[in-house]
Amino acid sequence: MFIERLLVVLSLLGLAPNVEQQKYAAVFDAGSTGSRVHVFNFDSDMGLLPIDQEFEFYQAITPGLSSYADDPKAAADSLRPLLDQAEAVVPQELRSTTPLKLGATAGLRLLPGNASDAILEAVKEYFEQESSLDYRPEWITVLQGTDEGAYIWIAINYLLESLSGGFSHTVGVVDLGGGSVQMAYAISDSAASTAPSASPQGDAYVFQKLILGTNYNLYTHSYLNYGLGAARAQSLNITGDRGNPCVTNGYESTYDYNGEVYTAKPPRSGTNLRRCRALSRKVLKIDAPCPRSNCTFDGVWSGGGGDGFSNLYIASYFYDTAAESGIVDTAANAARIRPIAYREAAKRACRADVESMKAIFPAIEEGDLGYLCMDLVYEYSLLVDGFGLDSFEEVTVVKNVDYKGSLIGAAWPLGCAVELLSL
Repeated sequence: MFIERLLVVLSLLGLAPNVEQQKYAAVFDAGSTGSRVHVFNFDSDMGLLPIDQEFEFYQAITPGLSSYADDPKAAADSLRPLLDQAEAVVPQELRSTTPLKLGATAGLRLLPGNASDAILEAVKEYFEQESSLDYRPEWITVLQGTDEGAYIWIAINYLLESLSGGFSHTVGVVDLGGGSVQMAYAISDSAASTAPSASPQGDAYVFQKLILGTNYNLYTHSYLNYGLGAARAQSLNITGDRGNPCVTNGYESTYDYNGEVYTAKPPRSGTNLRRCRALSRKVLKIDAPCPRSNCTFDGVWSGGGGDGFSNLYIASYFYDTAAESGIVDTAANAARIRPIAYREAAKRACRADVESMKAIFPAIEEGDLGYLCMDLVYEYSLLVDGFGLDSFEEVTVVKNVDYKGSLIGAAWPLGCAVELLSL
Protein backbone atom coordinates (compact mmCIF):
# COMPACT_ATOMS: atom_id res chain seq x y z
CA MET A 1 0.00 0.00 0.00
CA PHE A 2 2.90 2.36 0.70
CA ILE A 3 4.15 2.06 -2.88
CA GLU A 4 0.64 2.63 -4.28
CA ARG A 5 0.11 5.76 -2.16
CA LEU A 6 3.54 7.04 -3.10
CA LEU A 7 2.79 6.72 -6.80
CA VAL A 8 -0.53 8.52 -6.35
CA VAL A 9 1.23 11.40 -4.60
CA LEU A 10 3.93 11.53 -7.27
CA SER A 11 1.29 11.52 -9.98
CA LEU A 12 -0.56 14.43 -8.38
CA LEU A 13 2.71 16.33 -8.18
CA GLY A 14 3.50 15.54 -11.79
CA LEU A 15 6.53 13.48 -10.73
CA ALA A 16 5.33 9.98 -11.65
CA PRO A 17 7.69 8.13 -14.02
CA ASN A 18 7.02 8.73 -17.71
CA VAL A 19 6.19 5.51 -19.58
CA GLU A 20 8.62 6.41 -22.37
CA GLN A 21 11.44 6.60 -19.81
CA GLN A 22 10.72 3.17 -18.34
CA LYS A 23 12.40 -0.12 -19.21
CA TYR A 24 10.91 -3.59 -18.83
CA ALA A 25 12.46 -7.06 -18.90
CA ALA A 26 10.73 -10.46 -18.93
CA VAL A 27 12.66 -13.46 -17.63
CA PHE A 28 11.34 -17.02 -17.82
CA ASP A 29 12.63 -19.47 -15.22
CA ALA A 30 12.05 -22.96 -16.65
CA GLY A 31 12.62 -25.20 -13.65
CA SER A 32 12.17 -28.91 -13.04
CA THR A 33 8.79 -28.60 -11.28
CA GLY A 34 7.30 -25.72 -13.27
CA SER A 35 7.82 -22.64 -15.40
CA ARG A 36 7.68 -19.08 -14.05
CA VAL A 37 7.83 -15.64 -15.54
CA HIS A 38 9.26 -12.57 -13.80
CA VAL A 39 8.63 -9.12 -15.28
CA PHE A 40 10.57 -6.14 -13.93
CA ASN A 41 10.04 -2.43 -14.54
CA PHE A 42 12.89 0.08 -14.20
CA ASP A 43 13.05 3.85 -14.39
CA SER A 44 15.57 5.74 -16.52
CA ASP A 45 18.18 5.42 -13.74
CA MET A 46 17.58 1.65 -13.48
CA GLY A 47 15.73 1.89 -10.19
CA LEU A 48 12.96 -0.68 -9.77
CA LEU A 49 9.39 0.53 -10.26
CA PRO A 50 6.33 -1.37 -9.00
CA ILE A 51 4.03 -3.43 -11.19
CA ASP A 52 0.59 -3.86 -9.59
CA GLN A 53 1.94 -2.69 -6.22
CA GLU A 54 4.86 -5.13 -6.24
CA PHE A 55 8.42 -4.69 -7.47
CA GLU A 56 7.98 -7.58 -9.89
CA PHE A 57 5.20 -9.33 -11.75
CA TYR A 58 5.33 -13.07 -11.13
CA GLN A 59 3.30 -16.00 -12.43
CA ALA A 60 3.94 -19.74 -12.38
CA ILE A 61 2.54 -22.85 -14.05
CA THR A 62 3.07 -26.59 -13.72
CA PRO A 63 4.42 -28.92 -14.96
CA GLY A 64 7.85 -27.87 -16.17
CA LEU A 65 9.22 -28.11 -19.71
CA SER A 66 11.03 -31.36 -18.90
CA SER A 67 7.65 -33.08 -18.48
CA TYR A 68 7.19 -32.78 -22.24
CA ALA A 69 10.31 -34.71 -23.22
CA ASP A 70 8.45 -36.58 -25.98
CA ASP A 71 6.53 -33.57 -27.30
CA PRO A 72 8.68 -30.42 -27.74
CA LYS A 73 5.83 -28.46 -29.33
CA ALA A 74 3.60 -29.11 -26.31
CA ALA A 75 6.45 -27.90 -24.10
CA ALA A 76 6.64 -24.61 -26.00
CA ASP A 77 2.86 -24.22 -26.11
CA SER A 78 2.71 -24.66 -22.31
CA LEU A 79 4.34 -21.24 -21.98
CA ARG A 80 1.43 -19.46 -23.68
CA PRO A 81 -0.36 -18.28 -20.48
CA LEU A 82 2.90 -16.93 -19.08
CA LEU A 83 3.77 -15.09 -22.29
CA ASP A 84 0.25 -13.65 -22.56
CA GLN A 85 0.40 -12.32 -19.00
CA ALA A 86 3.94 -10.96 -19.39
CA GLU A 87 2.96 -9.06 -22.54
CA ALA A 88 -0.17 -7.72 -20.87
CA VAL A 89 1.77 -5.93 -18.12
CA VAL A 90 4.24 -4.29 -20.53
CA PRO A 91 2.91 -1.11 -22.18
CA GLN A 92 2.32 -1.76 -25.87
CA GLU A 93 4.72 0.95 -26.99
CA LEU A 94 7.57 -0.67 -24.99
CA ARG A 95 7.06 -4.31 -25.97
CA SER A 96 9.40 -4.30 -28.98
CA THR A 97 12.28 -3.05 -26.79
CA THR A 98 11.55 -5.29 -23.79
CA PRO A 99 14.03 -8.19 -23.72
CA LEU A 100 12.66 -11.70 -23.22
CA LYS A 101 14.98 -14.39 -21.86
CA LEU A 102 14.37 -18.00 -20.84
CA GLY A 103 16.80 -19.88 -18.62
CA ALA A 104 16.17 -23.59 -18.14
CA THR A 105 17.61 -25.22 -15.03
CA ALA A 106 17.97 -28.72 -13.57
CA GLY A 107 15.00 -30.41 -15.25
CA LEU A 108 16.18 -29.90 -18.84
CA ARG A 109 19.83 -30.59 -17.96
CA LEU A 110 18.91 -34.14 -16.93
CA LEU A 111 16.87 -35.13 -19.99
CA PRO A 112 18.41 -37.94 -22.07
CA GLY A 113 19.65 -37.62 -25.63
CA ASN A 114 18.71 -34.51 -27.57
CA ALA A 115 15.36 -33.98 -25.83
CA SER A 116 16.59 -30.79 -24.16
CA ASP A 117 17.80 -29.30 -27.45
CA ALA A 118 14.55 -30.21 -29.17
CA ILE A 119 12.49 -28.45 -26.50
CA LEU A 120 14.62 -25.32 -26.63
CA GLU A 121 14.36 -25.20 -30.43
CA ALA A 122 10.57 -25.47 -30.14
CA VAL A 123 10.52 -22.66 -27.58
CA LYS A 124 12.63 -20.46 -29.87
CA GLU A 125 10.25 -21.07 -32.75
CA TYR A 126 7.25 -20.35 -30.53
CA PHE A 127 8.66 -17.03 -29.28
CA GLU A 128 9.71 -16.07 -32.81
CA GLN A 129 6.16 -16.52 -34.05
CA GLU A 130 4.10 -15.44 -31.05
CA SER A 131 6.02 -12.93 -28.94
CA SER A 132 5.76 -9.17 -29.34
CA LEU A 133 8.71 -8.75 -26.98
CA ASP A 134 12.39 -8.45 -27.98
CA TYR A 135 13.28 -12.11 -28.51
CA ARG A 136 16.72 -13.38 -29.56
CA PRO A 137 17.60 -17.06 -30.05
CA GLU A 138 20.74 -16.79 -27.90
CA TRP A 139 18.57 -15.74 -24.97
CA ILE A 140 16.85 -19.15 -24.85
CA THR A 141 19.33 -21.45 -23.12
CA VAL A 142 19.96 -24.03 -20.45
CA LEU A 143 21.23 -21.95 -17.55
CA GLN A 144 24.68 -23.04 -16.42
CA GLY A 145 25.67 -22.96 -12.76
CA THR A 146 28.16 -20.16 -13.45
CA ASP A 147 25.35 -18.11 -15.02
CA GLU A 148 23.12 -18.65 -12.00
CA GLY A 149 25.92 -17.64 -9.62
CA ALA A 150 26.64 -14.49 -11.63
CA TYR A 151 22.98 -13.48 -11.78
CA ILE A 152 22.48 -13.94 -8.04
CA TRP A 153 25.60 -11.83 -7.43
CA ILE A 154 24.16 -9.10 -9.65
CA ALA A 155 20.75 -9.32 -7.93
CA ILE A 156 22.08 -9.00 -4.38
CA ASN A 157 24.48 -6.19 -5.24
CA TYR A 158 21.76 -4.39 -7.20
CA LEU A 159 19.34 -4.57 -4.25
CA LEU A 160 22.08 -3.38 -1.88
CA GLU A 161 22.77 -0.51 -4.33
CA SER A 162 26.47 -1.39 -4.35
CA LEU A 163 26.95 -1.42 -8.13
CA SER A 164 27.62 2.31 -8.48
CA GLY A 165 31.37 2.09 -7.79
CA GLY A 166 34.30 -0.24 -8.33
CA PHE A 167 34.55 -3.89 -7.39
CA SER A 168 35.74 -3.12 -3.85
CA HIS A 169 32.28 -1.73 -3.01
CA THR A 170 30.50 -4.96 -3.92
CA VAL A 171 29.72 -8.01 -1.78
CA GLY A 172 30.51 -11.64 -2.50
CA VAL A 173 27.80 -14.30 -2.65
CA VAL A 174 27.73 -18.00 -1.84
CA ASP A 175 24.43 -19.62 -2.80
CA LEU A 176 23.81 -23.14 -1.50
CA GLY A 177 21.27 -25.04 -3.57
CA GLY A 178 20.21 -28.66 -3.51
CA GLY A 179 22.48 -29.97 -6.26
CA SER A 180 25.24 -27.38 -6.37
CA VAL A 181 26.77 -24.43 -4.56
CA GLN A 182 27.71 -21.24 -6.40
CA MET A 183 30.35 -18.72 -5.39
CA ALA A 184 30.62 -15.33 -7.10
CA TYR A 185 32.53 -12.16 -6.34
CA ALA A 186 34.29 -9.34 -8.18
CA ILE A 187 38.07 -9.33 -8.45
CA SER A 188 40.66 -6.78 -9.52
CA ASP A 189 42.06 -6.38 -13.03
CA SER A 190 45.42 -7.76 -11.89
CA ALA A 191 43.81 -10.86 -10.33
CA ALA A 192 41.75 -11.42 -13.47
CA SER A 193 44.83 -11.16 -15.69
CA THR A 194 46.54 -14.03 -13.86
CA ALA A 195 43.46 -16.25 -13.49
CA PRO A 196 43.64 -19.84 -14.73
CA SER A 197 41.94 -20.22 -18.09
CA ALA A 198 39.59 -22.95 -16.90
CA SER A 199 38.58 -25.05 -13.92
CA PRO A 200 39.21 -28.84 -13.74
CA GLN A 201 35.68 -29.21 -15.15
CA GLY A 202 36.54 -27.02 -18.15
CA ASP A 203 34.53 -23.96 -17.10
CA ALA A 204 35.96 -20.45 -17.25
CA TYR A 205 36.62 -18.88 -13.85
CA VAL A 206 36.34 -15.17 -14.70
CA PHE A 207 33.73 -13.38 -16.80
CA GLN A 208 33.63 -9.79 -17.97
CA LYS A 209 30.34 -8.19 -16.95
CA LEU A 210 29.08 -4.73 -17.91
CA ILE A 211 26.54 -3.84 -15.24
CA LEU A 212 24.90 -0.41 -15.03
CA GLY A 213 27.78 1.17 -16.92
CA THR A 214 30.60 -0.39 -14.87
CA ASN A 215 32.82 -3.24 -16.03
CA TYR A 216 33.44 -6.01 -13.51
CA ASN A 217 35.75 -9.02 -13.52
CA LEU A 218 33.43 -11.55 -11.96
CA TYR A 219 34.89 -14.73 -10.51
CA THR A 220 32.18 -17.36 -10.41
CA HIS A 221 32.26 -21.10 -9.99
CA SER A 222 29.50 -23.66 -9.62
CA TYR A 223 30.43 -26.70 -7.55
CA LEU A 224 28.20 -29.36 -9.06
CA ASN A 225 27.22 -32.17 -6.67
CA TYR A 226 28.11 -30.09 -3.61
CA GLY A 227 24.65 -28.69 -2.89
CA LEU A 228 22.96 -29.77 0.33
CA GLY A 229 20.92 -32.61 -1.17
CA ALA A 230 23.88 -33.88 -3.17
CA ALA A 231 26.14 -33.68 -0.10
CA ARG A 232 23.70 -35.79 1.90
CA ALA A 233 23.74 -38.39 -0.86
CA GLN A 234 27.54 -38.38 -1.07
CA SER A 235 27.89 -38.77 2.68
CA LEU A 236 25.40 -41.66 2.83
CA ASN A 237 27.01 -43.31 -0.17
CA ILE A 238 30.41 -43.32 1.56
CA THR A 239 29.11 -45.02 4.72
CA GLY A 240 26.62 -47.35 3.02
CA ASP A 241 24.82 -49.83 5.25
CA ARG A 242 27.32 -49.41 8.11
CA GLY A 243 25.52 -46.35 9.44
CA ASN A 244 26.44 -42.68 9.12
CA PRO A 245 27.76 -40.70 12.14
CA CYS A 246 25.94 -37.57 10.89
CA VAL A 247 22.44 -39.12 10.92
CA THR A 248 20.27 -38.34 13.94
CA ASN A 249 20.23 -40.96 16.72
CA GLY A 250 17.18 -43.20 16.44
CA TYR A 251 16.48 -42.26 12.82
CA GLU A 252 16.25 -45.03 10.25
CA SER A 253 14.98 -44.51 6.73
CA THR A 254 16.14 -44.16 3.13
CA TYR A 255 17.19 -41.03 1.26
CA ASP A 256 16.25 -40.59 -2.39
CA TYR A 257 18.37 -38.33 -4.55
CA ASN A 258 18.51 -38.07 -8.32
CA GLY A 259 17.05 -41.54 -8.82
CA GLU A 260 19.31 -43.26 -6.29
CA VAL A 261 18.24 -44.59 -2.89
CA TYR A 262 20.62 -44.52 0.10
CA THR A 263 20.43 -46.07 3.56
CA ALA A 264 20.05 -43.39 6.24
CA LYS A 265 20.73 -44.49 9.80
CA PRO A 266 23.35 -43.78 12.51
CA PRO A 267 26.01 -46.39 13.32
CA ARG A 268 25.71 -48.55 16.43
CA SER A 269 28.07 -46.18 18.22
CA GLY A 270 25.64 -43.31 17.55
CA THR A 271 25.78 -39.86 16.02
CA ASN A 272 29.14 -38.21 16.54
CA LEU A 273 30.11 -34.62 15.76
CA ARG A 274 33.84 -35.27 15.40
CA ARG A 275 33.43 -38.19 13.02
CA CYS A 276 30.71 -36.32 11.12
CA ARG A 277 33.11 -33.43 10.61
CA ALA A 278 35.79 -35.78 9.23
CA LEU A 279 33.20 -37.29 6.90
CA SER A 280 32.11 -33.84 5.69
CA ARG A 281 35.72 -32.96 4.84
CA LYS A 282 35.93 -36.22 2.89
CA VAL A 283 32.75 -35.32 0.98
CA LEU A 284 34.29 -31.94 0.12
CA LYS A 285 37.55 -33.54 -1.06
CA ILE A 286 39.50 -31.00 0.98
CA ASP A 287 42.78 -32.80 0.32
CA ALA A 288 42.37 -33.08 -3.46
CA PRO A 289 45.49 -31.90 -5.32
CA CYS A 290 45.36 -28.36 -6.64
CA PRO A 291 47.79 -26.81 -9.17
CA ARG A 292 47.24 -23.32 -7.73
CA SER A 293 48.24 -21.82 -4.39
CA ASN A 294 44.78 -20.32 -3.76
CA CYS A 295 42.27 -23.15 -3.78
CA THR A 296 38.95 -23.98 -2.16
CA PHE A 297 38.19 -27.70 -2.40
CA ASP A 298 38.18 -30.48 -5.00
CA GLY A 299 41.09 -28.80 -6.80
CA VAL A 300 39.22 -25.58 -7.62
CA TRP A 301 40.92 -22.16 -7.77
CA SER A 302 39.41 -19.77 -5.23
CA GLY A 303 39.70 -16.51 -7.18
CA GLY A 304 42.38 -15.25 -4.82
CA GLY A 305 40.11 -13.34 -2.44
CA GLY A 306 40.41 -9.58 -2.06
CA ASP A 307 38.03 -6.70 -1.39
CA GLY A 308 35.16 -8.22 -3.38
CA PHE A 309 35.19 -11.26 -1.08
CA SER A 310 35.67 -9.45 2.22
CA ASN A 311 31.94 -8.80 2.73
CA LEU A 312 30.19 -12.10 2.12
CA TYR A 313 26.47 -12.91 1.78
CA ILE A 314 25.36 -16.54 2.08
CA ALA A 315 21.94 -17.61 0.86
CA SER A 316 19.37 -20.35 0.15
CA TYR A 317 19.99 -23.48 2.26
CA PHE A 318 22.44 -21.57 4.45
CA TYR A 319 19.48 -19.46 5.50
CA ASP A 320 17.00 -22.35 5.73
CA THR A 321 19.24 -24.42 8.00
CA ALA A 322 20.05 -21.37 10.14
CA ALA A 323 16.33 -20.70 10.61
CA GLU A 324 15.53 -24.35 11.40
CA SER A 325 18.29 -24.60 13.99
CA GLY A 326 17.65 -21.27 15.72
CA ILE A 327 20.80 -19.54 14.48
CA VAL A 328 18.53 -16.82 13.08
CA ASP A 329 14.97 -15.94 13.98
CA THR A 330 12.50 -17.35 11.45
CA ALA A 331 11.02 -13.85 11.11
CA ALA A 332 14.38 -12.33 10.16
CA ASN A 333 15.09 -11.84 6.47
CA ALA A 334 18.82 -11.29 6.99
CA ALA A 335 21.24 -11.46 9.89
CA ARG A 336 24.93 -11.07 10.61
CA ILE A 337 26.32 -14.34 11.93
CA ARG A 338 29.63 -16.19 12.24
CA PRO A 339 30.33 -19.65 10.77
CA ILE A 340 30.98 -20.96 14.28
CA ALA A 341 27.22 -20.62 14.88
CA TYR A 342 26.63 -23.61 12.61
CA ARG A 343 29.10 -25.68 14.63
CA GLU A 344 27.56 -24.64 17.95
CA ALA A 345 24.10 -25.57 16.70
CA ALA A 346 25.53 -28.85 15.41
CA LYS A 347 26.68 -29.75 18.94
CA ARG A 348 23.04 -29.77 20.04
CA ALA A 349 21.74 -31.47 16.91
CA CYS A 350 24.33 -34.24 16.99
CA ARG A 351 23.53 -34.98 20.67
CA ALA A 352 19.76 -35.13 20.07
CA ASP A 353 17.71 -38.12 19.05
CA VAL A 354 14.82 -38.26 16.64
CA GLU A 355 12.30 -38.12 19.50
CA SER A 356 13.72 -34.94 21.07
CA MET A 357 14.65 -33.13 17.86
CA LYS A 358 11.30 -31.33 17.50
CA ALA A 359 11.40 -30.06 21.07
CA ILE A 360 14.97 -28.78 20.72
CA PHE A 361 14.45 -27.33 17.23
CA PRO A 362 10.74 -26.41 16.93
CA ALA A 363 11.20 -24.82 13.49
CA ILE A 364 12.64 -27.96 11.88
CA GLU A 365 10.90 -29.42 8.83
CA GLU A 366 9.74 -33.03 9.11
CA GLY A 367 11.97 -34.15 6.24
CA ASP A 368 15.08 -32.75 7.94
CA LEU A 369 14.72 -34.55 11.29
CA GLY A 370 17.30 -37.17 10.40
CA TYR A 371 19.78 -34.79 8.79
CA LEU A 372 20.11 -31.58 10.84
CA CYS A 373 23.42 -32.65 12.40
CA MET A 374 24.71 -33.57 8.93
CA ASP A 375 23.52 -30.31 7.33
CA LEU A 376 24.95 -28.05 10.04
CA VAL A 377 28.32 -29.79 10.05
CA TYR A 378 28.48 -29.75 6.26
CA GLU A 379 27.64 -26.05 6.04
CA TYR A 380 30.23 -25.20 8.70
CA SER A 381 32.84 -27.31 6.90
CA LEU A 382 31.92 -25.78 3.55
CA LEU A 383 32.46 -22.25 4.85
CA VAL A 384 35.56 -22.87 6.97
CA ASP A 385 37.39 -25.78 5.32
CA GLY A 386 36.06 -25.29 1.81
CA PHE A 387 35.97 -21.52 1.34
CA GLY A 388 38.62 -20.69 3.95
CA LEU A 389 36.60 -18.39 6.21
CA ASP A 390 37.66 -17.85 9.79
CA SER A 391 35.16 -19.40 12.21
CA PHE A 392 34.57 -16.00 13.79
CA GLU A 393 34.45 -13.94 10.59
CA GLU A 394 31.08 -12.21 10.22
CA VAL A 395 28.96 -12.99 7.17
CA THR A 396 25.38 -12.06 6.27
CA VAL A 397 22.90 -14.90 5.89
CA VAL A 398 20.07 -13.65 3.70
CA LYS A 399 16.61 -14.66 2.51
CA ASN A 400 15.24 -11.31 1.29
CA VAL A 401 16.86 -7.90 0.85
CA ASP A 402 15.23 -4.68 2.03
CA TYR A 403 14.95 -2.50 -1.07
CA LYS A 404 13.29 0.89 -0.65
CA GLY A 405 11.07 -0.37 2.15
CA SER A 406 10.08 -3.64 0.43
CA LEU A 407 11.52 -7.11 0.89
CA ILE A 408 12.71 -8.69 -2.36
CA GLY A 409 14.12 -12.17 -2.83
CA ALA A 410 17.59 -12.15 -4.36
CA ALA A 411 16.82 -14.64 -7.14
CA TRP A 412 18.65 -15.05 -10.43
CA PRO A 413 15.89 -13.61 -12.71
CA LEU A 414 16.37 -10.12 -11.25
CA GLY A 415 20.13 -10.24 -11.87
CA CYS A 416 19.47 -11.49 -15.38
CA ALA A 417 17.07 -8.58 -16.04
CA VAL A 418 19.59 -6.02 -14.80
CA GLU A 419 22.29 -7.46 -17.06
CA LEU A 420 19.97 -7.57 -20.09
CA LEU A 421 19.17 -3.89 -19.70
CA SER A 422 22.85 -3.05 -19.16
CA LEU A 423 23.91 -4.41 -22.55
